[in-house]
Amino acid sequence: MSDRLEKIGNSQIQHGSDNNRIYLMKLDPADLPGIVKKLDTLAAKNGYTKIFAKVPSPHTAAFIEGGYRREGNIPQFYNGETAAAFLGKFIDPAREITPQRDEIEKIIALAQSKHGRPGDSLSDEYTLRAAVEADADELAAVYKEVFVSYPFPIHDPDYLIETMRSHVCYFVAEKDGKIAAASSGEMDKENRNAEMTDFATLPEHLGNGLSVHLLKFMEPEMKKRGIAMLYTIARAISPGMNITFAKCGYTFGGTLINNTQISGSIESMNLWYQSV
Repeated sequence: MSDRLEKIGNSQIQHGSDNNRIYLMKLDPADLPGIVKKLDTLAAKNGYTKIFAKVPSPHTAAFIEGGYRREGNIPQFYNGETAAAFLGKFIDPAREITPQRDEIEKIIALAQSKHGRPGDSLSDEYTLRAAVEADADELAAVYKEVFVSYPFPIHDPDYLIETMRSHVCYFVAEKDGKIAAASSGEMDKENRNAEMTDFATLPEHLGNGLSVHLLKFMEPEMKKRGIAMLYTIARAISPGMNITFAKCGYTFGGTLINNTQISGSIESMNLWYQSV
């Protein structure tokens, strides 16, 4: 069962056993300072080992006082003006231990060495387009093949349609009329930012740079929708996705330690961002 979305006051959270954490996705400052203790209570009740919070930088004081530390930062995140702080509180100290730290740092350095070098043009065999509701079954099948598990239920066609109708634009690369790769832009229209996410390429199409081409295709589409800041939360031990964002000119914004359950285990994630 996927982690569930709920509200504490007017603030949006996601929590559950899949990620073994609480994720404060959208803070309503009116819920401060009480939400800090409410998150602690919810974590204790469910035995979660981490609380992860994405909050406007001017509102971090109560969290820092409550035992959080800054793991990342994205400037001009809210409405192209206010920075976002990505904060982590490790309830179980074991979750803060990162045996792969050296590997993660090497991947970041490798990605940064390729900054702004997107590479070859798209092969004529492939076409890029925005996905529509009629694609939901095939799109879900692609995600199911690529990811054993995922933080959100993208294996479910109904979930894909529901999010298409609200705040997510999905994109596909096709070959011979079949989806070869996919991605999405998850928009926070109120704050004019979008998470560039859900990148998946079927194994037989790897090596064609489809993620880079999808990302470059998505960027003007997000800008047309009024988005000012693009970002991603990429698997820290995945050279491919980190390199993809660096190649497209994104800036490294920090590492979220043991943050997200994906493909069967809890992994650290890297932030990358770019204004449009």
